[in-house]
Amino acid sequence: MLRAKFLSVFCVIFMLFAVSGCSQQAVHDDDDDSPKKPSTAAKTPAKKPASVKVPKASTGMPQLSQNELNLIAAKIFQNEGGGDYSNLVHWNDGEDFASMGIGHFTWYPAGRSARFGNTFPDLLTYLHSNGVQLPAWLQQARNTGAPWRTKAELIQAKQTGQIQELQNLLSQTRLLQAAYIVERARRAMPQLVNAAPAASRSRVAQNLNAVANTPGGWYALVDYVNFKGEGLQYYGGYKGQNWGLLQVLDEMTPSKPGQVALHEFANAASRVLQRRVRNSPPARNEARWLAGWSNRIDTYRNPGV
Repeated sequence: MLRAKFLSVFCVIFMLFAVSGCSQQAVHDDDDDSPKKPSTAAKTPAKKPASVKVPKASTGMPQLSQNELNLIAAKIFQNEGGGDYSNLVHWNDGEDFASMGIGHFTWYPAGRSARFGNTFPDLLTYLHSNGVQLPAWLQQARNTGAPWRTKAELIQAKQTGQIQELQNLLSQTRLLQAAYIVERARRAMPQLVNAAPAASRSRVAQNLNAVANTPGGWYALVDYVNFKGEGLQYYGGYKGQNWGLLQVLDEMTPSKPGQVALHEFANAASRVLQRRVRNSPPARNEARWLAGWSNRIDTYRNPGV
C-alpha cells in the first residue's frame, strides 16, 4: 500500500538529496480553468482500457496497486473532463493551447510560448516507450506541435477520422496516462523539501508525510500536481508567489497523518489559489474559475482512494 513505508523511505531519500542537491524544474501549471460537469452520455462508447503493468516504484515512493491506479485514473478523468469521451480532445475557452487526455495535458501549436508547460508531447513519449503504437501523423505532431492553432479549428476537425483516432487512443490508454501522472508526482517528491525556503523545510516535510500517509492522500498529491504543478520554482507565479504543490504544503498548518491532514491540505490549497487570483492580472478575470477549482479541491477531503 501507499502509506505504510512512505515516511521512513522519504526521510532517507530527502537526506540523500539534501546532501547532493537537486535541480529545480520549471513549474508546469496544467491549468484547466473550465469547471467540468459530469457527462450524461459520451458521444462514442469508450472501450474499457486494458490493465497495465503498474510501473515499479523507485526509491522514495511505495508502489501503487492496480486498483489504486484505476481509481486515480477515474477521478482525474472526472476532474478534468467530466468523464466524457469527447473531452479527451479539448480546447478550453480563453486558452491558447489544446488539452489532451484524462489529465488535459497541455499541447501548444508550433511557435507558441508554452507558458503553462507543454506536457502532452512528454506523455506521447511515455506511451510510446510503454509499447503504444502512435499513428504516423501523431508521431510527427509530437515534434512539431498541435495541428490546430485555435479552438475553432479543433472544433471544426472534431468529426474527422484523425480526431476519432486520437480520442480512441486516449481512451484506451487511460491507465498509462494515470501512471504517467503518478510518475511525474513521484519525481517531484524528493525535490519538494529541498526547494522550500530553509525556514519552511521542516513544515513542508511534515505536511508531505502527513498527507502521503493518510488513506486517499496520494490521490490528493498526484491530482494537485497534475492540476497546478509542483511549484518547485518557489518564487515564480504572479507577484513572486507561486501556487503549486510546494506552496500548498508550506501553507498548511503542521499536521499529522489522518483525516485532518486531508482537510488541512484542501483548506491550504483553497487559500493558495485565492491568493493566485488576487495577484493575477485583472484582465484575466481568474475569479471566474474559483468555483470550479473549489469543487475539485473538495474531492481531496474524502477521496475514497
